[in-house]
Amino acid sequence: MKSFRTIGIIGRLGSAKALDTVRRLKRFLLGQSLQVILEDSLAEALPGHGLQVCSWRTLGEACDLVIVVGGDGSLLGAARALVASGVPLLGINRGTLGFLTDIPPDALEEPIREVLAGLYHMETRFLLEAEVRRGDEMLGQGDALNDLVLHPGKSTKMIEFELFIDGQFVCNQKADGLIVATPTGSTAYSLSAGGPIMHPKLDAIVVVPMYPHTLSSRPIVIDGGSELKIVVAQNLSIYPQVSCDGQNHFSCAPGDAIHVRKKAQKLRLLHPLSHNYYEVCRSKLGWGGHNRNNRAD
Repeated sequence: MKSFRTIGIIGRLGSAKALDTVRRLKRFLLGQSLQVILEDSLAEALPGHGLQVCSWRTLGEACDLVIVVGGDGSLLGAARALVASGVPLLGINRGTLGFLTDIPPDALEEPIREVLAGLYHMETRFLLEAEVRRGDEMLGQGDALNDLVLHPGKSTKMIEFELFIDGQFVCNQKADGLIVATPTGSTAYSLSAGGPIMHPKLDAIVVVPMYPHTLSSRPIVIDGGSELKIVVAQNLSIYPQVSCDGQNHFSCAPGDAIHVRKKAQKLRLLHPLSHNYYEVCRSKLGWGGHNRNNRAD
């Protein structure tokens, strides 16, 4: 197990509770004789902190571990910014769901002490990378840990597009949009649109039409190494948008093509030993929670 000596902290801005948790985390880490570095925008919200400050990029290069205090959205942003550095991420939940940020803020010391001692589960999660192209010209690009979504933007009109997978034509479709999600994102927007839940260890991508104009259209699960091309119909009267994790947005015009593939670098996500993916699903999604026999066999 890798020894963590330099710890970076990223925090959810605009949340007094998240900032209180950052202060508590800072005291604990300093009490363990560790070097602590704050992400620069978080440092501005904590005057008098007395710690070293780094940009997002430098944080990944300088730290052995980065702890994210916030919701899943905060961890999604950190994943996109830091995946290239290979630094592992650990999440303290100051959001609502907590699929990715799973350490409780009111009892953070013990699980973090265990992680620092090398007692943790490490998962590798893949991201998607997307490019919008007009012929040979690249108009925009972005990464997504959860999902890439083609949607009509502020318009209420349907959009039309063609879908190709690994160079093979799949369908021409009219719909409110299309979701391309990783296993990590299968419990996010994809789930709301009727997509399946995929275990994070799966090497697969799910493609989910959004309110398609045909009853026979269904989500499909494809190999994680597949390359997708989505071509916006030439006769479309609106300019649809592409969103990555619901946070990065860029527009495309009729005739533009969106290319989607797995990103080469993978995210390393840490969990305490007590982490149980199915328990997370059970508690967050309201599954039946009573094991009558209290046994797995």
